[in-house]
Amino acid sequence: MNRRTVVASTLALGAGAFAGGSWYVARQRKAEQAAAERAALEARPDALIRPHSPILGPADAPVTLVEFFDPSCEACRAFHPVVNELRREYPVQLRVVLRYTAFHEGSDEAVRILEVARRQNLFEPVLDMLFSEQPAWALHGQPRLDLAWQAAGRAGLDLERAKSERLHPDITGVLNQDMADVQAMRIQGTPTFFVDTERLADLSIENLRGAVSNVVSGLG
Repeated sequence: MNRRTVVASTLALGAGAFAGGSWYVARQRKAEQAAAERAALEARPDALIRPHSPILGPADAPVTLVEFFDPSCEACRAFHPVVNELRREYPVQLRVVLRYTAFHEGSDEAVRILEVARRQNLFEPVLDMLFSEQPAWALHGQPRLDLAWQAAGRAGLDLERAKSERLHPDITGVLNQDMADVQAMRIQGTPTFFVDTERLADLSIENLRGAVSNVVSGLG
């Protein structure tokens, strides 16, 4: 074996060891995150669902899908139709509980839009419209909240009334409580899903469908 072959073999072994080490570190981080979430749930079980949390579907459904979401998040927008499909597939068995996770610039204002829409019984139409129009208003670094408000108006929101209520203390309280729970639960990205109290560890459409299906199937 010549010197060049030895060097190449050494580099290959080093790359393999690095890849293996990276995989191990990633796995350890996932395990630590899961353990932290379990500990947070045990210490503060109400941090997962609050009385003020918006609910889509029957409030007494036996299966609960909790979504920590950001209205400005592109991945949340991609998962939104999947969540709606699951609701249609399990109209009696499933309820969706939404938790605000305002990570992006301007998302706190989008949450206020959703909350004033809830006061007008227009939460879901406005949510659908904000996600539909997200590419126009949720520009990273330069959000156009004026366009978000216009989109909400096209969904039927009374804008004059809504803007007069956007800073209501109750709405500020919802936003602050949800972000406190996000911190307590150590939520680091959106969307983050819990099926009942089990976090969806590997985020994908297939895994989300499978997790909900498995729990519904277990109802008997």
